[in-house]
Amino acid sequence: MTRAAVDIAGYASLNIAGVALVADLSGALFWEEQRLLVVSDLHLEKGSSFAARGVLLPPYDTVATLDRLAGVIARHHPRMVIALGDSFHDRTAHDRLSARDRAALSAMQARRDWIWISGNHDPALPSDLGGVVAHEVAIGPIAFRHEPTGASGEIAGHLHPKARVSTRGRSMERRCFACDGERAVMPAFGAYAGGLSIRDAAFAKIFQTPVLMAHVLGDVRLHTIAASRCY
Repeated sequence: MTRAAVDIAGYASLNIAGVALVADLSGALFWEEQRLLVVSDLHLEKGSSFAARGVLLPPYDTVATLDRLAGVIARHHPRMVIALGDSFHDRTAHDRLSARDRAALSAMQARRDWIWISGNHDPALPSDLGGVVAHEVAIGPIAFRHEPTGASGEIAGHLHPKARVSTRGRSMERRCFACDGERAVMPAFGAYAGGLSIRDAAFAKIFQTPVLMAHVLGDVRLHTIAASRCY
């Protein structure tokens, strides 16, 4: 694997439709010119959702996800945060947030704009979460939405891209950014969110180009590898 461009302290530079963005090792994107931080697919309260169906998971996913999000915000000091949909795992997940988690979320929203993009898991978010709710947002040449359409200038989520690669004689599977220079699909940010192989047909429909790259979240840096080399 090769390093992504400008790979410094866990960051990498991605160019999407002529806009330079910083890919953070956490799976977030930062648009420095706009002071805009983007995250996708937090899937908060997935653990409690599974528990309600009798599938017991350690109930720490929301805390872990919000703690990591707070860390990213502290690193980049954004003026605005956009969450690209499926921020909550189901339609009532926001009601199950603990008082601590609500306070943590409120602290992150203080003194900055916050936009919740509606997703297929959370299509009707309440107004008491703070911030505003939108179906999609356009800023300059970039459109932010939950489900990717393949349009140029699009940054979306929904598909939870991951890549399986071989390195130093062993196989490794990690979350990744999927990008071809014109559009991107972001990795899921949530602690319990799963993933879909970047070689899946769903990505071929969106990225109808041979230059699709996986920007893989490694242990200490992002690595760039052609999607065709993943398996």
